[in-house]
Amino acid sequence: MDSARVIDKLERVARAGTDLVTLWRDTGPLLAEAVPHFEGACFFTVDPSSLLATSHFQEGLPEIPGEWLGREYAEGDYNSMREVLRSAPGVGTLDDATGGRPELSRKFHEEMQPFGCDQELLVALRTPDKEAWGMVGLYRETGRPRFSAPDLELVRRVAPGLAAGARHALLLGQALEPDLPEAPGLVVFDDGLSVTSATPTAPDWLADLGGTLESPPAGVLTVVGEVLGSGGPALSRVRGDSRRWVVLQGSPLVGRDGRRQVSVIVQKAQPAHLISLLMHVYGLTAREQEVTRLVLRGESTQAIARELVIAGGTVQAHLRNIFEKTGVRSRRELVAVAFQRHYEPRVRDNEQRTAVGRPCRHGPMPA
Repeated sequence: MDSARVIDKLERVARAGTDLVTLWRDTGPLLAEAVPHFEGACFFTVDPSSLLATSHFQEGLPEIPGEWLGREYAEGDYNSMREVLRSAPGVGTLDDATGGRPELSRKFHEEMQPFGCDQELLVALRTPDKEAWGMVGLYRETGRPRFSAPDLELVRRVAPGLAAGARHALLLGQALEPDLPEAPGLVVFDDGLSVTSATPTAPDWLADLGGTLESPPAGVLTVVGEVLGSGGPALSRVRGDSRRWVVLQGSPLVGRDGRRQVSVIVQKAQPAHLISLLMHVYGLTAREQEVTRLVLRGESTQAIARELVIAGGTVQAHLRNIFEKTGVRSRRELVAVAFQRHYEPRVRDNEQRTAVGRPCRHGPMPA
């Protein structure tokens, strides 16, 4: 196997600006060539705000068992998704996490051994700006060589590109068929900087930036120019007339006539769909929402106190209020309830959409 060649192919697939299922289907065979594994790769997307899963895709497995996802968030285990997503290297194996004793893990017995597997490799899909948008899981059968250091290095190298591809695909899905407030807009340009298509929400976003579909704003055209010049994605942050910060994400496309095109997704900087949902459903205060978001990400009391610049005792007081309002008794139960009520419905909806060729969407399911 020529690692450099496979890495180059994976990076080009990630930059293609495709829908999510096409991205995963094009990625799977290349990953199998680079890092041989059992069956197909297991792909997840996650909400960057909470690190909870929003979709799952594995060729040949139309629906991931609900009890697997439930246990992932309700019970602790070695080499968990959230643990790898938060880790500095962003890649981990069950063998390393258990010190060479994978039998210590619950999922080893309940989810891997029944299929003849005893190895797991997880890699976090984090963009260069460290936002987590997904996770890939690879597995090997009993008796196969352990995942090696070169295997881990290869998946770590391609992870940022795949994360950017997943981010684009999810925002594209929400722009095409929005079901969350302040849905992003999508504008497609040809190589002459003219608009060829746009989603219904796009004109309002362009208007806030001082432009129209016929006369796009300068900030958007700058992103288009960067993509056409580099052949890769481009990211920019600008301030609109409404004084809100807007993120512009440009990706290269190839039109049906073979001409180069550029898609630009326009959305509010740091969308807080989870936060607005928590406020609406549970009546959490602004500070309680911040604490909840960090708890869902797996942060400790000390880490929450440092980030919010408050005392540890104040964090505990907020947690007591959060538990009372949400009807739970512990952090782990809070994570499990958030997933069951707001994220598992999104996973199931995306699985159904995948089956009929509709775009996958991101974020928690609306109340």
